[in-house]
Amino acid sequence: MKKYLNNIVFKNYISFLIPLFIIEVLFRILEEMPILDWAVLRIFISCNILSLFVSICTCFMNRKLGNIFSSLILFVASIYTTLQAGFKNFLGIYISLGTSSQLGAVKEYVGDYLASFNPLFWTILIPFVLFILYKIFLEKKFFRIEENQFQKRNNRQVAGVFTLIILVLAGIYNLTLSASFMQNSLQLESTKALFKKPENPNISVNQFGTSVFGILDVKTILFKTEESEPTIFESNTQTEEITDNSRIIDDTAWHTLASETTDNNYQLLNNYFINRTITDKNEYTGMFEGKNLIMIMMESVGEIFINPEYYPTFYKMYTEGFSFSNNYSPRNSCPTGNNEMSGMISLFSINRFCTNNTYKNNKYDESIFGLFNNAGYSTSSYHDYTESYYFRSTIHKNMGSGAYYGVEDLKIPYNWVYEEWPSDVLLMERAMEHIDTTKPFMAWMTTVTSHQPYYVSSEYGDKYLDLFKDTKYSMGTKRYMSKLVEVDKALERLLELLEEKGVLEDTVIVLFGDHCPYGLHDSDVASVLPDALERNNKEKTPLVIYNSGMEGKNFKQYTSYINLVPTIANLFNLNYDPRLYIGEDILNPEYSSSYKNRVIFTDGSWENSIGSYDATNGKMTYFGDEKYTNEEIIAYNKEINNMIKMSNLAITSNYFEYLNDGLKKYYVEPEPTDTTQDTTNEEENEELEENTDKVEQ
Repeated sequence: MKKYLNNIVFKNYISFLIPLFIIEVLFRILEEMPILDWAVLRIFISCNILSLFVSICTCFMNRKLGNIFSSLILFVASIYTTLQAGFKNFLGIYISLGTSSQLGAVKEYVGDYLASFNPLFWTILIPFVLFILYKIFLEKKFFRIEENQFQKRNNRQVAGVFTLIILVLAGIYNLTLSASFMQNSLQLESTKALFKKPENPNISVNQFGTSVFGILDVKTILFKTEESEPTIFESNTQTEEITDNSRIIDDTAWHTLASETTDNNYQLLNNYFINRTITDKNEYTGMFEGKNLIMIMMESVGEIFINPEYYPTFYKMYTEGFSFSNNYSPRNSCPTGNNEMSGMISLFSINRFCTNNTYKNNKYDESIFGLFNNAGYSTSSYHDYTESYYFRSTIHKNMGSGAYYGVEDLKIPYNWVYEEWPSDVLLMERAMEHIDTTKPFMAWMTTVTSHQPYYVSSEYGDKYLDLFKDTKYSMGTKRYMSKLVEVDKALERLLELLEEKGVLEDTVIVLFGDHCPYGLHDSDVASVLPDALERNNKEKTPLVIYNSGMEGKNFKQYTSYINLVPTIANLFNLNYDPRLYIGEDILNPEYSSSYKNRVIFTDGSWENSIGSYDATNGKMTYFGDEKYTNEEIIAYNKEINNMIKMSNLAITSNYFEYLNDGLKKYYVEPEPTDTTQDTTNEEENEELEENTDKVEQ
């Protein structure tokens, strides 16, 4: 037995296992994940399997090559884990290889990413450094290295034993995926389903550790897996009372399409969407009917923008329009592109991908553009930068935008230097040149001036610094706030142009931030907004619905960009089917008074006035005395899991193009009411009476 314990393969196994497991433990400590948790046992087992595998590989190499091999594997694991901690801090989500399509475009982000990096994350590299020191200075002291035939035969015997141990541990690991006592009952999705397909990186990293998540992530990229099944949902069989506020929708064509469909994914999606609730009309229905609409997604605009001293135009719109003090724009792996997409179609994007790029050829007739197209509006969209990041000229067209204008189409000067971004004032001026205001119009604008970086000098970062010279804010904060001044001036210019064209009173402007200014350090955000780091406040962004003739009102509902389309569709009294949107009309009283009054974050976490559910750790935190039962939380999580999965499946299967084509195919025009019949009969009767009178005479 002693000879096996002194074997180089065994010692390689132990020397690799210890630092690998410590890396995982350090990561959990830094990420504030529980240490005394069943997931840690699962991670320890996986670390043993990986360490045994590496040690088996080294037994077929000489000592030097074996040390290089094991050092390289541990180095990759260390760097990967360290970077994942940084990504979570920067983007709010652990990164996946699914976003690799953007790596070339976002190489400039490296400086911002590193600037936001918590120095404590580098401690994850300490076990690797100690491993290297051990290999160089201590390994020879602990035992003699022999390369004779007996030792090689001994190595092969140990490798054989290790192979059997791996098989046993793999069986035990598999049991941990489904053993009831090792599951978190509140978890959004089963651990076994996540192992099969790690669609939720945050929960997957928590349950499997970074090393196994990395392996699973590579596997799903290289080998396409089947779509995972959603949680079972019940059909909506409840018959609601028909009132004057009811939306009556004829589903005959949809049922016919469903009966003819053989594709399993389309059958599942048909069943899900057709059984969703058709929400009623309400007191806000048609409030802006017939008016024009301009939607503006503002780059990196957080609640710092709500300031009357520095940003008077936005503050005017915020206070004189409908404002929402609990609006969020949750970050994900591609927060601008994915959140823009969600704001247009009211579906959750796939957080492991730059969804709008990956599925840029999908078509969505139910998008915000499609609804206004159907209402007879001219639609268009505008952005003051190139397609270096997102293929908007293709994406917006397939969303239904009648015309898309990028920075070159608008003839806006721009600089390829990452620090410099064009002026949003020019965006407003050039966009208004293309909008025909003599007929109803709907336009989408995505701004760019307030884009990171903030800790280097730039034209608009420096332009208004004098306004903040007497503040104690950091230079990065001042530069960010300086850029926001240019955004405020852009809004001022837009209002001027609308008034000059005589359509200000007839135009509604919707403003929302694509995401928080995550390029700004947390401490710097907190220096302006003291409660910014509490709860999920970091993800808060302004949401404003403004018209010059309306009366201002503030709403406390919890909401996000996912609710934009159905809310706007109701305000304009457009012809739409509420079931096709994962979001809700947030002005509907039923939304305000129900459990749906909540915001859902990228990993399936959620928050409302009662408490906050952390999906990564499967933990509920309450803000007061009111609490949910575990059964209620589980039910809410199942519903949210369905919403996310059905959104993702609808996107990956291009479901809405199939649905729209199918509804057109099977739609039957209702027979027109014969309004001429009665008139004809009356004429015939009158003629008959006249003839009768003549005969009698």
